[in-house]
Amino acid sequence: MASLLIQTLGCKLNQLESESFTDAFRQAGFSLYTPADKSSPLVVIVNTCTVTSKTDQKARRVIRKALRDFPLSCVFVTGCYAQLNYCEIEKLDTDKSGRLFVLKGKDKEKLLDLPAFLNEGNNIYEAVNLWYLSSRPSAPLKTFQFAPEKFSSHTRGLLKIQDGCDNHCTYCRIRLARGKSISLDAETALARLRILEKNNAEAVLTGVNIGQYCDKSCSNLGELLDFLLSGTAKIALRLSSLAPNVIDESLAKILSNKRIRAHFHLSVQSCSEKILEKMGRSYNGKTVEKAVSLLRGAKDDPFLACDIITGFPGETEDEFVKTYRLCEKIDFAWIHVFPYSKRPGTAAFSFTDVIQEKEVSKRVGMFTDLAWRGRKNYVRRWLGRDTDVLVEKGSTDELFFRGVSDNYLKLLVQFKGKTPPPPGTVLRCRINTDQEIDCNKDYDAVAQEL
Repeated sequence: MASLLIQTLGCKLNQLESESFTDAFRQAGFSLYTPADKSSPLVVIVNTCTVTSKTDQKARRVIRKALRDFPLSCVFVTGCYAQLNYCEIEKLDTDKSGRLFVLKGKDKEKLLDLPAFLNEGNNIYEAVNLWYLSSRPSAPLKTFQFAPEKFSSHTRGLLKIQDGCDNHCTYCRIRLARGKSISLDAETALARLRILEKNNAEAVLTGVNIGQYCDKSCSNLGELLDFLLSGTAKIALRLSSLAPNVIDESLAKILSNKRIRAHFHLSVQSCSEKILEKMGRSYNGKTVEKAVSLLRGAKDDPFLACDIITGFPGETEDEFVKTYRLCEKIDFAWIHVFPYSKRPGTAAFSFTDVIQEKEVSKRVGMFTDLAWRGRKNYVRRWLGRDTDVLVEKGSTDELFFRGVSDNYLKLLVQFKGKTPPPPGTVLRCRINTDQEIDCNKDYDAVAQEL
């Protein structure tokens, strides 16, 4: 049986699209490649990200490795990096093997049709080249065609409700790759969620900027959430990143629904008005504080995380301290800190007031320490409390299973029966009180099934 290997870099949107590829190949009779397989995968797909220069480097490393490790495989590269650096990736095929195919725009969508096409051909190289050269769609890219019903690598379902972005953040390259904001119509979103509800206890609503959701029947994200909750019976919803200025009283009221998970990620980036303006962001530190207050009012001590970019051109010590102090005051449960990365094609690429690398590293280290302190503080507040836990895949321990709580704590849970509960099950558990919070472990706390 022919096999498929998919390697995904970046966001949940990429993960969803990779799941769509997996679903299409699986339905055509392909198996998923594992290291134990004796033969190489027939097809390798690398789904790339371009959010930072490091993600570009990682993508190139993964592509080179795939070409080297699987000399008989066809390697397809797609995603945001492929969209913007098409020619750069093609040069990675230094042996001119003809096995590397870089897909952008409409070609990415066409990958969904490739498995059936391959099954019709006897020679994979001839079949792929024929498909690659002659099977390009003339219709507009149907970005919402990526909608798998079953997920191979995720316990939770993923539902793409939006793509692209209308912001013009001076540091961001993703909007160049994904284009303007577009939204899945609400009726189709509900129909897909109902399908997911049959096999999933939880679904993640994803997109590039879901706060820009807008449809003729649901004019904003809050209206869509209300519509989805009213049209389904039990599936829980978890949201991908939100900009702080999207959180208002109306949305917070809807987020208080018990079927919305108590886990929110804010795309903050900075709390300095000067730096936010230079970034092209339309809010300030007070907006961030208000958003946090509304979210904590909507849920009982929710898990609040944020993104921070430090070392942005022109970020003085005072501007850095403003952001650091406000994040310290808010006490986020986690902070994803990124050193500013100069991205080709963005307005900030030409900014000359660059921060020295040594200083940027120091600031990243300070935020990393703050992130771990926030994580420990949050876990301690939940010791001894009860929470719903979603059983994850790969739970094979004789005594414990892995799970993620309603509020996004990674738990090692002792189960009551003789075997671990099946992945996707939601159980009520109590987090143990007698334990040390150790950042070196790959879980936040130990719990017991009630």
